[in-house]
Amino acid sequence: MPKLPQRPPKEPAALPPKVRGGRPRGRRIEVWVTPEEEATIADLAAQAGLSNSGYLRAVGLNQPVRSVVDLKAVADLGHVNGDLGRVAGLLKLWLAEKRGQGGRPVEVESLMIEFRALQTRVLDVMGRVVRGD
Repeated sequence: MPKLPQRPPKEPAALPPKVRGGRPRGRRIEVWVTPEEEATIADLAAQAGLSNSGYLRAVGLNQPVRSVVDLKAVADLGHVNGDLGRVAGLLKLWLAEKRGQGGRPVEVESLMIEFRALQTRVLDVMGRVVRGD
């Protein structure tokens, strides 16, 4: 069987630069630290969900560094707030359809008002955590 002619090897195509979003960064700053300091920085960066360099950049530029735990707590509070809204909605439905059955309407209405006030307080706490107040 005759051999097919070999093609010349292709030149590697220029790879496009990585798309990361944000500003392109081309400068590096070296920081000398002890092993203990490095471990502390790595731990704090992990808690914030950042790389070591991202954490040091944020701290060095006096930008707020939020803990991943704080942001997860805000998400959990959002779920609780939604549950409170659903309970208040069910109470409102109960008032509309079965007024006076199983409980006094005045008590149910006051309970709804308390749920709405609690929702407002939860939203306030969520806002303070996100803003870093």
